Amino acid sequence: MSTTIAVGNGLRQETFWEALDKELWIKRTLILLVCAWLLVVVVLPLFQLFSKSVTDADGRFLGLVHYITYFKTPSLSNSLYNSLFVSLTTTFIAVLLGFPFAYALTRTTIAGKGFFRAISMMPLFAPTLLNGIALVYLFGRKGLITLGFFGALPGIDINLYGPVGIIISEVLFTFPQAVLILSIALTMTDARLYEAAESLGAGKVRTFFTVTLPGVRYGLLSAVFVCFILAFTDFGAPKVVGGNYNILATDIYKQVIGQQNFTMGAVVSVVLLFPTVIAFIVDRLVQRKQVSTVAAKSVPLTPQPHALRDRLYMGFCCLVVLMISGFYLTAVYASLVKIWPYTLTLGFWHYNFTGTGGGGYGAFFNSIRMSLYSAVFGTAITFCAAYLIEKTRQMNSLRQTAYFLAILPLALPGLVIGLAYIFFFNSTGWNLGGLFIPNPLNFIYASMSILVISNIVHFFSVSFLTATTALKQLDREFETVSESMGVPFTKTLSRVTVPVCIPAILEIGMYYFVNSMATVSAVIFLYSADIPLAAVAVANMDDAGDVAPACAMSVLILLTNLAVRIAYGALTRRLKTRTQAWSLQ
Repeated sequence: MSTTIAVGNGLRQETFWEALDKELWIKRTLILLVCAWLLVVVVLPLFQLFSKSVTDADGRFLGLVHYITYFKTPSLSNSLYNSLFVSLTTTFIAVLLGFPFAYALTRTTIAGKGFFRAISMMPLFAPTLLNGIALVYLFGRKGLITLGFFGALPGIDINLYGPVGIIISEVLFTFPQAVLILSIALTMTDARLYEAAESLGAGKVRTFFTVTLPGVRYGLLSAVFVCFILAFTDFGAPKVVGGNYNILATDIYKQVIGQQNFTMGAVVSVVLLFPTVIAFIVDRLVQRKQVSTVAAKSVPLTPQPHALRDRLYMGFCCLVVLMISGFYLTAVYASLVKIWPYTLTLGFWHYNFTGTGGGGYGAFFNSIRMSLYSAVFGTAITFCAAYLIEKTRQMNSLRQTAYFLAILPLALPGLVIGLAYIFFFNSTGWNLGGLFIPNPLNFIYASMSILVISNIVHFFSVSFLTATTALKQLDREFETVSESMGVPFTKTLSRVTVPVCIPAILEIGMYYFVNSMATVSAVIFLYSADIPLAAVAVANMDDAGDVAPACAMSVLILLTNLAVRIAYGALTRRLKTRTQAWSLQ
């Protein structure tokens, strides 16, 4: 084929096939760069973490000596059992509550579904430290419910500090995730199955067990594994209300920060990593099967009014929303009380942060800056990587390798990423067979850059899957036609792909910002005294006994994330009318 695509004075014309080969070469190079970046920020730090767990302080290989020591030390090995117990119990309760809530939002005709959904999602915007702090103000030794609303009613002591407090906090944290996953699964059900069950005379109970549950089984399993991973790896809430009940996440913190025992911290990190990876692999297998169950001729199920059922579900949703709202309203109230529970005068004393550790408003604005950097750079890197992997033809092996590396961070707890980054980026170099190789990336340690990179890696996989899902909705004919007309893929990307995917791009940016503001697990090992962060300040204030200022800082984080979420919704609606008018016709 001799169609020319480039004409210029004194320039050689290129044929279609020459230009096509050039574009494939550019895309191959860019995918290799994506793989190289993921190797540097994910694989190599993990390798350093593993190597630290099997070597001594001088770098000599010891095998499983440290792991044997770990499992022979009851105070350490019991943490694994505690973590499994807390996570399994949390998962059971979160899914047990999340299923009827999701069912009410998708299968009933109750009023106020938007309100119920919005309140149920609120824990996603708050640091998990706030869940623990709110519980202290509710059920602690001077808690609102423990004291019977300051003596007005009989008090109730639930023995908060320990597994009870951790489980309640983690249920609050994982409940929105269960609702999101189960809502999608319940929405995808085929209405024809219910019509067939009704025509065969099956009752409501039998239809539920023979049609509804089998239809959402993959979503149910996915919710179970996601809730388990989140509860198993969370650090914030157990740090506040865990007391002397040790779990793996808090053990890593105590070993690294408390005892400066980085080797044992690496061992505990690897122990924490294995159940998470297993649950992640099983969840990926479940999700693959879930996709294959969607038929092309499926008919959406339209809920029909049922007075008694709708009243029961309305009551259940009101109760759940009341409990969630109560948690955060208590936190807001406590942050305004002068001296809890003695002087209940309201004011903004604790928002001054004078005389408290953690950095005050300096830490708060550092977190905003870090979150903005994470959102901007993370969104750009994530979407470009997803585009190259999803929209590039040929190079299947290279694309599959890049895809695997892209979803690998989904199985990594934040604490593991933070500790791995200490070992990798803080090292000045490595001795390999007597040859010293300097570390060219050592300069970013203890800087804003490493905080941003850790956030991008921590939240990369979910954002990548979001971008990939959006790109899959675009017909490959866009790229095929562009190639046949000699249009560079960069122009197709900027003029077609990006405008169509604007909602997904904004969602990715919002996801990076909100999670970067609220996270504490990865950055707590990486921040420096010159760059304090808001979520870390909450942990430091709580350690110092400044619970009210810690609560105030947590409320600021929550309000900031809610404001970003509202702005995202308004901006999305506005941009859809401008860049996606074709989809509204």
